[in-house]
Amino acid sequence: MHPLSTLALGFFLGLTHALEADHMIAVSTMVTKSKNPFSAAFVGMFWGIGHTTTLFLVGLIVLVLQVSISKTVSTSLEGIVGIMLLFLGINTLRNTTQTMHEHEHVHNGKPHSHIHTNHSHRHKRSFLIGTIHGLAGSGALMILVLSTISSVLEGVIYIILFGVGSIAGMSVMSLIFGLPMSYSQRFVRLNKLVHLCVSFISVGFGGVVLYETLSKLHVT
Repeated sequence: MHPLSTLALGFFLGLTHALEADHMIAVSTMVTKSKNPFSAAFVGMFWGIGHTTTLFLVGLIVLVLQVSISKTVSTSLEGIVGIMLLFLGINTLRNTTQTMHEHEHVHNGKPHSHIHTNHSHRHKRSFLIGTIHGLAGSGALMILVLSTISSVLEGVIYIILFGVGSIAGMSVMSLIFGLPMSYSQRFVRLNKLVHLCVSFISVGFGGVVLYETLSKLHVT
């Protein structure tokens, strides 16, 4: 494959990498707390940065030391993603039922409802979740392509382009997710319903991923 084609493939794979179900579900649990779509986009951006950081480090090891990741290790990392999705879903559910509280105020003679949540450490957590995702899933496909690249410099550029693609893809998706999330905050019941739906989806998908991982490990 021509070097330029390989590099273009890296950006495209990174862009589409953000569209994977486990990535979007994980980020959706975090953007539920975003006040506006642009704040949500920053959550996705930090996820992409964390994701790129891990892939960059692993990619360098593959390029320099010429090592490969075993199937057992790769499968185990997928299991960690399943556990993480379970944790994110349960945590979002807990925040919805325990932490979130409604305040009614009167403005110009009309009652308005506001929901207050804890917004601290969202970017750090998004970065951490991105690093975990960088070790699992189709990120292994990037490592596979790296194994066909002879030049270390070309490999580094490939990783960077893959990372830029994943950052851009997840930032856009988070921005899109942030639109209904921020709109629902105007309505207390709708906002809680959105939170509950995201929580159950994350728990359900995480459970499926973990079950499939354990089944694969049992077979091997």
